Amino acid sequence: MTAARYDVLGIGNAIVDVLARTDDDFLLRQNMRKGAMTLIDEDRATTIYEAMGPAIEISGGSAANTIVGCASLGGRTAFVGKIKDDELGRVFAHDIRAAGVAFDTPPAFDGPSTARCYVLVSPDGERTMNTYLGAAQDLHPRDIDPDAIAASAITYLEGYLWDPKHAKDAFLKAAAAAHEAKRLVALTLSDAFCVDRWRDEFLGLVRDGTVDLLFANEAELHSLYQTADFDTALTALRREARLAVGTRSENGCVVVSREAVLAVPAAPVERVVDTTGAGDLFAAGFLYGLSQGAGHERAASLGALAAAEVIQHLGARPETSLKALAQERGLAK
Repeated sequence: MTAARYDVLGIGNAIVDVLARTDDDFLLRQNMRKGAMTLIDEDRATTIYEAMGPAIEISGGSAANTIVGCASLGGRTAFVGKIKDDELGRVFAHDIRAAGVAFDTPPAFDGPSTARCYVLVSPDGERTMNTYLGAAQDLHPRDIDPDAIAASAITYLEGYLWDPKHAKDAFLKAAAAAHEAKRLVALTLSDAFCVDRWRDEFLGLVRDGTVDLLFANEAELHSLYQTADFDTALTALRREARLAVGTRSENGCVVVSREAVLAVPAAPVERVVDTTGAGDLFAAGFLYGLSQGAGHERAASLGALAAAEVIQHLGARPETSLKALAQERGLAK
């Protein structure tokens, strides 16, 4: 196998996050499910924006956040996602490239505007997301470069891509190209409601080996296996997945393989400000560690460190060099 040009290549929705602080009363008035991600149309996007408080714009998107986290740890990274050639699209492209990530997906010049996600952050740090996918849902198989996939040690895909048909086809094309090149394919389930929509197909991806590594939080695992008991879901997951990580917020994570179940604690946090991106950054640390040959425990510890950094400030991307933090904790050279 030839040496990889990229440690991790991510494919996902290219989104600009619009963040504002809120309270539970606002969520109730707007008929929002606290902690969930809801897909919305452009009219609803306008209504939410007009009703929400002062906001800040930060480039986001689940897989994009993960890839930026990998880059912050020192990884060689690339991202594939669709934007429009508009103001928010240019913001997204600038930000991800400025983070050291290769981003070469050609923008759309007509059609829907660049995707945006309205992130409402409650006083307890919980985030409620309303996403207008816009141009992101027009990701097409032609946007996938098999040579770039073959040159990546790990190709990382987000579950949200399973909603639009063309994006699903792009996802499958990328997974096939990765496996043809003897590379790894990782998937994050993204959201429990996303799992509700696509449970059988996600299970199929795990069972048929399309996915080598699965990331899921407790709610997503409960939905995947339709059980309220975490241990029951974990047992089923261990039977079916080659490698999986179940994240449990302040209770750390569980790394599941056919050989073992390994519990790894969360990293200490002084104050939770915004949980946006916690799972994304955990995946960043774990994927980076794996790409560098780290064992599962050290990879999970890197994930915990990255997640702890991101939940202590607004926004889903690191504000501190994760490589420097990892070096301080003895997790990286």
